[in-house]
Amino acid sequence: MAPVAARRQQSSLPAGYKEDHSKGAMLRFEDSLPRLPVPTLEETAKRYLKSVHPLLSKSEYEETSKAVNDFIAPGGAGETLQKRLVARREDPNTRNWIAEWWNDAAYMAYRDPVVPYVSYFYSHRDDKKRRNPAKRAAAISTAVLEFKKMVDGGSLEPEYMKKLPMAMSSYKYMFNCSRVPKKPADDTVKHNFKGNQHILVVRKNQFWKVPHEINGKQLNTAELELQFQRIYDKAEKSAPVGFLTSQNRDVWSDVYPKLKTASDVNAASVEAIESASFVVCLDDASPVTLEERAHQYWHGDGSNRWFDKPLQFIVNDNGTSGFMGEHSMMDGTPTHRLNDYANQQMFSNALPFDVTEVRSDLPNPTPLRFNLTPELEQDIDAARAHFNKQINAHELRVQAYQGYGKGLIKKFKCSPDAYVQMIIQLAYHKFYGKNRPTYESAATRRFQEGRTETCRTVSDESVAFCAAMADPNATPEHTQQLFRDALNAHVKYITDASDGRGVDRHLFGLKKCLKEGEELPTLYKDPAFGYSSTWFISSSQLSSEYFNGYGWSQVVDDGWGLAYMINENSIQFNVCSKGLGSDKMSFYLNEAAGDIRDLMLPTLEAPKAKL
Repeated sequence: MAPVAARRQQSSLPAGYKEDHSKGAMLRFEDSLPRLPVPTLEETAKRYLKSVHPLLSKSEYEETSKAVNDFIAPGGAGETLQKRLVARREDPNTRNWIAEWWNDAAYMAYRDPVVPYVSYFYSHRDDKKRRNPAKRAAAISTAVLEFKKMVDGGSLEPEYMKKLPMAMSSYKYMFNCSRVPKKPADDTVKHNFKGNQHILVVRKNQFWKVPHEINGKQLNTAELELQFQRIYDKAEKSAPVGFLTSQNRDVWSDVYPKLKTASDVNAASVEAIESASFVVCLDDASPVTLEERAHQYWHGDGSNRWFDKPLQFIVNDNGTSGFMGEHSMMDGTPTHRLNDYANQQMFSNALPFDVTEVRSDLPNPTPLRFNLTPELEQDIDAARAHFNKQINAHELRVQAYQGYGKGLIKKFKCSPDAYVQMIIQLAYHKFYGKNRPTYESAATRRFQEGRTETCRTVSDESVAFCAAMADPNATPEHTQQLFRDALNAHVKYITDASDGRGVDRHLFGLKKCLKEGEELPTLYKDPAFGYSSTWFISSSQLSSEYFNGYGWSQVVDDGWGLAYMINENSIQFNVCSKGLGSDKMSFYLNEAAGDIRDLMLPTLEAPKAKL
């Protein structure tokens, strides 16, 4: 954000926000951001019952209503748990009541492999100026290092949501950072950027250490290009140690100390990997189609990576590029900003990418070696087999819908995000003849250390709309009204969720307040509780005119991962499932987008005739 815009934002901030310039521009609002609220029991009960109503039969709903009313009754279990949760929130040493619990439950203690279940990817638009992969890698690195300077120095301007500053605390986990396997929950290791000024480069499974600063001066783009070219020239096919990071977390936790203690060389290599500013993977591949690219950035062949690093930029032999993010300490919004910024700088040639001077005394990149015992070689073979089994179980399709985008949606006077959520609901209804629990990510970053809350997409209104679209006797006017009702219900829920007033995090927090030996309240034993939070669709939106892909995996075996981008004249869906028929879902998304456009076109005012 430009400083002028930032000043304008700041001048209109509501009461309670203070600037602490000693923290630097990026973190200046951090201490005055509001704390994540704890909703009242009554409002969560009401919102929860509304969210499960369209999912349950009449008798099931009556059972659930009874369980909820018992829970929130005066003197009931809910009242006790609520008091404990509010006390945790009010503790001056707790900046965010859910942060530690959530990071542990959702990420660090989660034992399935990070790829394909946790990590996500972006696919970059092609850069005609930089078809040469060494040139492409150098330009990306130059732009990322520029962003890194702003993060390390604290000068990056905060993001704003509805003119309110957002938490920037997660940015500290962006650079010089790594996830580390451990039982029962993983750790994060963060290294000081001073003294760790190097990029990790991977080519043919071989890891290389490339300093990005020498004698106090950052390598320019030409110098970086030379270093990448040296690696292209010298890299030799090596043992695929990177596969180990794709394993189940408990298995990797057992192998990790063996890898490090097998030799001092190994320990030093792991240290260099974990402390690196970021990773550039020079892949031995030339993906062309959007699906080929999605597979390359989402997982690749599993070996030319270190999946525990939060930032991996992938450059292919044909000059195409993308990004893979490890999700545990950072959500998609910070890495989206980083990738959007880097591409914007390259496309506008805003940095001195075209310099030609190269220092004559530039040292060669250093290969990082591993001494592998027969046992470690077996561990790598097991990791490879495990990786291939996981990836082969998945089906990915890209639906690059070119019929229209947010330009037309806004002419319909609709929220683009809610509109696309209804395309997804309609497509699912076409596929299965019913709607099932759906997750959309809602950002709660306007609170201290805020991350996400669940937006429950399925509502009575969305189900009524989908049913009307399938009903040959429903009139267009009636269906249009049902559509608008569904959009309004969705906007209301996601607004509440972003304000920290969703259902899922509150119920999670109350359950965490149970003490050992206390009985689990009936609410949590009720089948509707488990069913309504089984995400048959896991969805999220991040949009950039510089991306041609974005996605991740489904979260349950009989569910869908649907990532989408809404651009001015297009909507793109990444459709992922475990063999449920991703090509069919892709077709239904296309059909649903066309059906809703045809439904809404008659609502546009006819253009006035020219005199």
